[in-house]
Amino acid sequence: MTDRLERFLLREAEVRVEIVTLGQAWREVVHRHAAPDAARDRLGELAAAALLLSASLKFDGQLTLQIHGDGPVSLYVVESDAAGRFRATLKLRDAPECTPAAQLGELVNAHGRGRFVVTLNPRGGKGQPYQGIVPFEGESVSTVLEHYMQRSEQVPTRLWLAADGSSAAGLLLQRLPAEGGRGASRGATADPDAWNRVQHLADTITADELLRLAPEQVLRRLFWQERPEAMDSRACEFACSCTRERVAAMLRMLGRDEVESILDERGQIDVHCEFCNTHYRFDPVDAAGLFVPDLQRGSDTLH
Repeated sequence: MTDRLERFLLREAEVRVEIVTLGQAWREVVHRHAAPDAARDRLGELAAAALLLSASLKFDGQLTLQIHGDGPVSLYVVESDAAGRFRATLKLRDAPECTPAAQLGELVNAHGRGRFVVTLNPRGGKGQPYQGIVPFEGESVSTVLEHYMQRSEQVPTRLWLAADGSSAAGLLLQRLPAEGGRGASRGATADPDAWNRVQHLADTITADELLRLAPEQVLRRLFWQERPEAMDSRACEFACSCTRERVAAMLRMLGRDEVESILDERGQIDVHCEFCNTHYRFDPVDAAGLFVPDLQRGSDTLH
């Protein structure tokens, strides 16, 4: 399976279509996190959804889907951007028990205390970050996010998501805004039943078809009568932003006193990236080098 996001237009129906397929990029995540199948698959659906939403929102920056759960899964986090880069992680409670087909609500909102947060961080610090709370309306990843999109973007949006241990995929349909903005009547030649029709067609897709068929095959399977037009395509990849240099900068922000306190207690500083499972270790010599003035540090490289 190719790691790509494809966008199409059903011009006569006035509907935008996005299809994301993840193979190796999703397996990069799977290999880094041991989890029950249901918990893993919901993370894959969140990853596919994040990439679809990143491409559909008119936003230059990073989208983060974060869920603090009160069930078998205590945390889900997916970060993505419009360029197709993403990373994802999850945390499980001790000895998590979940049914093989457990949906999102059972995993993270079992007692009604789950919190789902969507954050938009503009690229390069341009503009203010936005954070919105997603109500748990529905049990699946797709239905919860559909309700969120309806409330926040006020654009009719539907999602179909699927994932297993080797691939993840998603289909997004979004009704184009009426010409003239919200509240304007649609053109006289518009098909009044088009939005309902394409939803009913998409409802016939199975999880296996979504995971195994190429985007062009999905389009032919669902919308061959709608004459879809290709818009654009972009590669998707697992990309973790952690580096030793970033960790060093974080430690410098803690300050010399705090760093020395950790060293006194533990003898070294260990930092673990929850997304890619990379481990960074700073011994006393490394830590001392963090606070050498920039001019003296020059081109020294942390090892």
